[in-house]
Amino acid sequence: MTTIGYAAMLEQFHPTELLDWCAQAEAAGFEAGFMVSEHFHPWTPTQGQSAFAWSFLGALGQRTSLRFGTAVTCPGFRYHPAVIAHAAATLGAMYPGRFYLGLGAGEALNEHVVGGVWPEIGIRSAMMFESIEIINKLFTGNVVKHKGEYFTLESAKLYTRPEVPVPVYVATAGPINAKKTGRFADGIITVGAADEKIAMLWGKYEEGAREAGKNVTTSPKLLQIHVSWARTDDEAVTNAITEWPNGGMPFPKQDIKNPEDFAAMAKMVKPEDFKNRVLMTSDLGAHTAHIQHYVDMGFDEIHLHNVGRNQAEFIEVFGRDVLPNLRLG
Repeated sequence: MTTIGYAAMLEQFHPTELLDWCAQAEAAGFEAGFMVSEHFHPWTPTQGQSAFAWSFLGALGQRTSLRFGTAVTCPGFRYHPAVIAHAAATLGAMYPGRFYLGLGAGEALNEHVVGGVWPEIGIRSAMMFESIEIINKLFTGNVVKHKGEYFTLESAKLYTRPEVPVPVYVATAGPINAKKTGRFADGIITVGAADEKIAMLWGKYEEGAREAGKNVTTSPKLLQIHVSWARTDDEAVTNAITEWPNGGMPFPKQDIKNPEDFAAMAKMVKPEDFKNRVLMTSDLGAHTAHIQHYVDMGFDEIHLHNVGRNQAEFIEVFGRDVLPNLRLG
C-alpha cells in the first residue's frame, strides 16, 4: 500500500515554521512522514533559508510520531561518512524504526564550501558507495578500521546505536548508480520523471538487488514530486517561477556552486520550462490524478513538495480534498 508524505524543504522555510507544518501534515493524513532536505545553501537567495538539517531532525522526532529521513545528504565533503553514521545511529536510537538515512552523490551548491577539488560524478558516486560500506560497518557496533580509495577510518566504534537498524536509501537518476543502489542500499529514492525512465531505474535497481540476494518485493521505492498548487492557475505559475525556479531548469545542476548563479539563470526560466517537472494548477482533480499515476506505478512512499509559500493552506486543502480521493491499496 502506498502512503503519502510531506517534503520539508529547509532551503525555503524557517525551521520553526516547518516544524509546525510537519505537525499539521501528520494531523492532515500525510501518513508516510517527512522527507527533509539537507542543504548548506538555498538554491536561490530569495528562497531565504537553509537551516542545519540534523538539528531540525532531532526536533522533528520529538514533535511528530511518523517516519522521517534525509533527502538527501552527501557523504564525503562536509561530513566524513563516520560522522553521518554517528548522527544517523543517534537518531535511530532516539526514534526506533522511524529514521532513515537518504544519501546522494551531492551538489557543489552545498559541498564546495569546504574547499578542495569538486570531482566528476563518477568519482562522487564511488565516494558515496564507499561511504555506505563504512556506515554499514559502523552500524554493526564493531570496532571498524577502513582504508579505501577515498576514505580512512581509524579504530572507530559507535557506542550509541539503535535496536532497529537504520535503513540506507540512495537517491539516483542513472542506470549505473541504480544497479549499485540495489546491491548496496536498502531502498531507492527518485524524483518525478517520465514513466520510461522510472521503469529503467527500477529494472536496474532490482537487477542489483537480486545479484545481492535481496528480496526485491520488499525493497522500498520512495518518490518526491514537486507541485505548485494555489487558488488560481496564475498564482500557481507565479509561485513556481518565483519560489522554485530551479525546478524549471532542465539541465544538470550538480556543478553550480552559488545561489547567485542560480538566481541569474532563473531570469531565463519560463512557465513552459516546468512541463513534466512541476505540475502548476489550481485544479485539485488534476493534482489527484497526477499523484494517482505514481501510486499506480507502485511507489511505496510519495512525498509532496508544494513549491509556494502557502504551506498551511496546501496541507489543509490536500489533506481534505486530495488524499482521501487517492486509491492507495
